[in-house]
Amino acid sequence: MMNRHRTIPRRRLLAAALAAPFAARPAALRAATAALTPPQSRGPFYPVEIPADSDANLVQVAGQPESAAGDVVQVFGQVRDDHGRPLAGGRIEIWQCDAFGHYHHPRDRGGRADPNFQGFGRAVLDEDGRYAFLTIKPVPYPGRTPHIHFAVAGPGVEPLTTQMYLAGHPLNVDDFLYNAIRDPAARDSVTVAFRAAPDLGAGIEAGRFDLVLGRSI
Repeated sequence: MMNRHRTIPRRRLLAAALAAPFAARPAALRAATAALTPPQSRGPFYPVEIPADSDANLVQVAGQPESAAGDVVQVFGQVRDDHGRPLAGGRIEIWQCDAFGHYHHPRDRGGRADPNFQGFGRAVLDEDGRYAFLTIKPVPYPGRTPHIHFAVAGPGVEPLTTQMYLAGHPLNVDDFLYNAIRDPAARDSVTVAFRAAPDLGAGIEAGRFDLVLGRSI
């Protein structure tokens, strides 16, 4: 069921979102691995213009009186290269449809997108290559299983565009892009399970999505 969470001050909510996933385990960074995150299509709905409010809190738009419709979640993780080195100072972006299946994009003719949802966010990776976004749990729309688009770029690595999926969602089995990833391990690497995150507030879940990029030549 879709929930509309109460409005929470932007600075307090974003500060909690960024601090919570690593506060209890500051040294808990994943071991080095050579397995690259599989690239995927950017899709047709990357913003034509980057919104004025494009921070890491997608559920509270500056100037809007209410929070976004949908179930609030935190997506966090670490970005590394294929030798395990964190991508410090890199840029990470996400974009997705709103809780009703609509993108903030002129090519999406399905309906008016939720004005209380940014639909797009970007952040700078910290010194350990870490990031955190506060957004809504992705929902399906005709032809697609729930997903969030990611794009990452930074010094010394090849830029990556990919998509993150929900673990166990029944529509995954029929999604053409999800199943285009033939290697089961690679497919698992872009499939995220969400769990309760009491540090962020009642009813909010969090999921960890780590990304591995190849080094540029």
